[in-house]
Amino acid sequence: MSVNRDISLQQLAEGISKSVLNASDKDLEGFQQIIDETIKLREAHRNLQKMIQSYSTSSIQRS
Repeated sequence: MSVNRDISLQQLAEGISKSVLNASDKDLEGFQQIIDETIKLREAHRNLQKMIQSYSTSSIQRS
């Protein structure tokens, strides 16, 4: 993964841990939904990149 990260995974995990401990159940449900949608978005983005790469490869072969 070649994403430039502004914060490290450790910083992210520490921040989430503190937030989760102080969050209400309703907040946590909302947070879980955001995480789930973010994971779906990442997967969709990867699939889109594969489709674009596959398309550009096949169009190069046609020309």
